[in-house]
Parts: sequence; C-alpha cells; structure tokens
Amino acid sequence: MSEFSSKLNRWYLKNARDLPWRQTKDPYKIWISEIMLQQTTVAAVIPFYERWVKVFPVVQHVAKAPLQKILKAWQGLGYYSRARNIQKAAKLIVKNFKGKIPSDQEALKTLPGFGPYTIGAVSSIAFDKRVPIIDANVRRVVMRYLALEGFADTSYDTEILKFLDKVMPQKGNNVFNQAMMELGALVCLSRSPACMFCPVNVGCEAYKQGRQEVIPQSKKKEIKEINVAIALIEKDKKYFIQRRPKGGLFADLWEFPGGKIEKGETPKQALFREIKEELGIELGSAEPLMNVTQFYTEFKANLHVFRCESAQVLSENSTRKWVPRQKFSDYPMPSGSVKIVKKLFL
Repeated sequence: MSEFSSKLNRWYLKNARDLPWRQTKDPYKIWISEIMLQQTTVAAVIPFYERWVKVFPVVQHVAKAPLQKILKAWQGLGYYSRARNIQKAAKLIVKNFKGKIPSDQEALKTLPGFGPYTIGAVSSIAFDKRVPIIDANVRRVVMRYLALEGFADTSYDTEILKFLDKVMPQKGNNVFNQAMMELGALVCLSRSPACMFCPVNVGCEAYKQGRQEVIPQSKKKEIKEINVAIALIEKDKKYFIQRRPKGGLFADLWEFPGGKIEKGETPKQALFREIKEELGIELGSAEPLMNVTQFYTEFKANLHVFRCESAQVLSENSTRKWVPRQKFSDYPMPSGSVKIVKKLFL
C-alpha cells in the first residue's frame, strides 16, 4: 500500500460520516445511492435514499413498478432521466442477471445509466474491485495534489487516472475510493480548503506553493432566467393538470397548464395564448394569484400564477386530469408545480 493511500485510509476510517448507504454491502442499494448523489448534495439525498429503499427494497420492485410510482419517489431530486434509467437498468438486471447486480464491468456497461463513474463506484464499493473513479471531489483533490493548472473539467482525467492507479492499494478499494471523495467533501473544499487537517498535505504541491485557493480555476456559471405564466383552472373543487410528453424536460411529469412568456408579452397575454395553443380553449377569466420562483440547475423560473375559469369543457384522458387538492400527492410534478401546491393548499 502506498504512503498516500495508507494515510488517506486511516483518516477516512476515523473521520468518515455515518451515511445510510455506508451501512450496507448490497450492490443494489449502493447503486441507488451513487445515482442519487450525482448532481445532488449528501444532505439532500439522505431522506430520498431512505424513502426509496423503503418503497423499493429490492431491484425486482423497481423493475415491476409503474413509471409514475418511480417518478413520484424521485420527485424533488431533479434530473428525472436518472430515475428512468434506474428502472430500465432494473428490468435488464432482472431479465439478464437473475435480479442480481453483476460484478463484471463489461456486464455493467450494458445497463442504462452506467457510465464510467457509476461502474467504478459500484465495482469498487460493492465488489472491492480495483477501479479508480473520478467525481468532482476526486478531480479537485488530485489537481491540487499535483498542482495541475486549469479548470476542473475532464481535460486532466487521463493524468488523474494514472495518479489514482499508482496510489490505489491492491485490496481495500471500497475504502480508498470513498476516502478520496470524502476528503474532497470534508477537507479539500472548493473554497477555503482545510489544508491543516488534510492527511496527505505533506505531498500536496498546491499546498506547498500556497496556491490551493486558485487550483483548480473556477468557471462563473450564468443562470438563464425565464418567465412562465401558469393557469390554475378550477371546476367543482378540482384543478386541471396535464402530463408532459415523453422526452425532453420534465418528461412524464404532471403540471398546471401554461408556458413561457415571450418578449413583449404581459404574463396575462402569454397565459391566454398558451392555453389556446395547449388546450384549444379560451379562458373566461384570469386573476393574478401569486408569483413563485424556482431554481433549477440550468435556469431560474419565475412562475406567474393565475386563478382561471373557462366556460368551455376540458375532458379527461390519459394525459389530462381534474384533481382534487387532496390528490395532488399522487402525481409526480416538477419542483415549481410542487411549490405552487404547497403554497396554496398545504
């Protein structure tokens, strides 16, 4: 075992957080946690993970569940393609691997949603395979350790993998990979890294040069802002919702009708136009009710919500429903729609 991995592993065994997915060696549960942790913080993932494994304790339950149940369990985590890929992979695991997550990396490559990171995480953590993995935390740790100039993107991944392969132990890689990620999460932070507490700071080139604050370089991310007009159409104490089409943003999720406010339009003008285009009806009235702001990863949505009436009939079908307020929880919705429901009815 290298001096680097020896120091790192000792630090991890003493300082690792007690997280629910670290209390199991079940490859299925490790897989679910790793998918949830992509693009989502640990604190946010914990309640979703605990709820998921309670609703779907084994992979067979995921494979057999209706898609709407899968999406509902995922509601609030975002990136819903992750949930769809989990079910697609679960069906193949049941069909091709007798309901057991395969340990073979080539077999894992055949499963939807299993890219290099997920394959490496499941292989090393669940099966103790010697497979280095790179996530944002690992990339930052190694770039600082080697003083690699530039942005924390994939441009240095080949060099990072060579370093990891050099310092990884022959056994105990379930600990090593988790320790690398934990070091980045707790000590080698993107801002104000706690270098004094780092178990491998003696060999860190960025620390020795006093440049840990500027390696790697950070990119300023511009958040796009959109304005959306939303219609709450009520009839007999029920509200009209519709399911988004398959594919694209928020696919298969339910939402209140409405759409983007175009340049030069008022929210009310956009609302009447969108409802005519979407539903083929004319609104009788539309009164401003409230404004809701929702941040997504790629954009900020300002939702202008109107209470509306229509004399024209809106019939139900598989993608259109009239729902009483008590039943909203049965329908998976984007975060913006969930926020509207909570503000109005909960």
